[in-house]
Amino acid sequence: MITLTHFLVVSACIFAAGMYAVLARRNAIMVLVGIELIINAAILNLVAFGRYDSTHYGGQVFAVFAIVLAAAGVAVALAIILNVYQHYKTINPEDIRDLKEK
Repeated sequence: MITLTHFLVVSACIFAAGMYAVLARRNAIMVLVGIELIINAAILNLVAFGRYDSTHYGGQVFAVFAIVLAAAGVAVALAIILNVYQHYKTINPEDIRDLKEK
C-alpha cells in the first residue's frame, strides 16, 4: 500500500532536483525548469495531504490553483527571458550584470 510517506519522499526528491537546477544556474531556461520542479513538488504535497484527508478536498483545490498560477508564471518568465535574449544575446544569468540600457 502506498502511504503518505511515499508521496513525501518523492516530493522531496523532486524538490531537491529543482533546487539543484536553480542553484547550478547554467542558463535561464534551466532556472525556470528548476522553479517548475519546486512548484510541482509543492503541488504533489498538496494532493497527497488532500488524499489522506477524505472529508475535505482543500488539497486538490489548492493544487488546481497552484497549477494555474504556475502556468501563468511560466508564461511571464518565458516572455522576460525572450526579451533579455533579444537585448543581451545570451540567456546565461551570470553574463547579465545590469539591466540598464546600453
